[in-house]
Amino acid sequence: NPKFNFCNCLQPNPCKRKELIMSNWLQSLCVLLVIWIKSSCCFTPSNYVYNDWHKKLNGWVQDNEGEWEWEEDDPNYVPPKVDTTTVAEATPTLPSGNFRPKQSLGQNFLRDGNTVSKIIRAFHQDATKYRPSVDRIIELGPGAGALTDLLVKTYGTDVLECIEIDDRSVDLLNQKHPELLVQHQDVLQVDYPKMAEEEGHPLVVIGNLPYYITSQILFALADASHFGAVDSATVTMQWEVAQRMVALPSTKDYGILSVVFQLYADTNCHFKIPPTVFYPMPKVDSALIGLHFLGPSALRKRLAGVDPVNLRRVVTTAFQQRRKTVRNSLKKLTREINGGDAEKAKAILDGPPLPLPATVIEDRENGDEFARCQELPDDWAKKRPEEFTPGQFVELTRLLFGPKTEKMEDPPTPFRNKVWRKLKHGLP
Repeated sequence: NPKFNFCNCLQPNPCKRKELIMSNWLQSLCVLLVIWIKSSCCFTPSNYVYNDWHKKLNGWVQDNEGEWEWEEDDPNYVPPKVDTTTVAEATPTLPSGNFRPKQSLGQNFLRDGNTVSKIIRAFHQDATKYRPSVDRIIELGPGAGALTDLLVKTYGTDVLECIEIDDRSVDLLNQKHPELLVQHQDVLQVDYPKMAEEEGHPLVVIGNLPYYITSQILFALADASHFGAVDSATVTMQWEVAQRMVALPSTKDYGILSVVFQLYADTNCHFKIPPTVFYPMPKVDSALIGLHFLGPSALRKRLAGVDPVNLRRVVTTAFQQRRKTVRNSLKKLTREINGGDAEKAKAILDGPPLPLPATVIEDRENGDEFARCQELPDDWAKKRPEEFTPGQFVELTRLLFGPKTEKMEDPPTPFRNKVWRKLKHGLP
């Protein structure tokens, strides 16, 4: 037997020695890799050369200690100079203390800067669609001032005026923007024609509207467009209401709002707004709607002699019984129009439609989309109200109330102050 040597027990065989060397090499490589990763993740502006992409990464900036944060959250952040084409992002801050949204006023304050910026950009597109500049802005219900702050930064206080019923908001806005004109008033009582007359030009409207009075505010704007008082409006509202405004005929959302605002304005749904950008969060989605009102001249051309008051009676009566044909839903109204003469009313409901006015035919030949969808079909009385286009409702009103017989040289009959808004809202 060979002589026992204790040191030989400590020496691995050649194969095991190779495995040990390989293991040590891999461990060293892992340690070097970890050190490199840590050093690259903890760099500072002093030891790293930025390019333009690193300087501003989707709104993030880096402080002196190498920490990344939203640039608006930086207490030393100075917003860039904004103009009417480039709008900086804003982070609205809600006032602390007792300033809580009032459910009785339908207050849901915007609290997301990205959403506020998107709204302002869409507003500028609407306001300058057919005009070179923004002359007078009316903000409805500014609340805590999320939109107001960015409007002031973008346009200044000279062209902006706010309408607010909450005295707490009035005080807050006066503190934040002392030079801003804030009217302590109910938005339902605003006299837009008078405001536009005092300014000498049409108004552009923006606002985060309370859900429970959205329709009445919109109807007030429609009435104001009779006098050319409101040029455009960019407003938030409940998603379902927005869908009704842009709905097409023969759909379940098509109704009174669809007819009125597709007749009175070019209506566009800009985008959907989730509940998470509001405080408190509503239980429904919202939307931003853009309206560019036609004005009195273009509206008269579309109506072609039809009185908006008569149009309102026909539209509202028909949609009160939207599942019925217009023969049945308008039978009573047709009889009232003809002084209770049932035979005359029956003859109208059973008769053919009237020929289109010459002005409408001319517009059709010129490719006007509204006029192209204005002619009533021969079986009009068998259709339901949701199947009529806004232009066909104009012709239906002309058929029931009779064509207007005015000489071309006669001055046009002035529109009324109130057609769609409630009589108790606004001045007589």
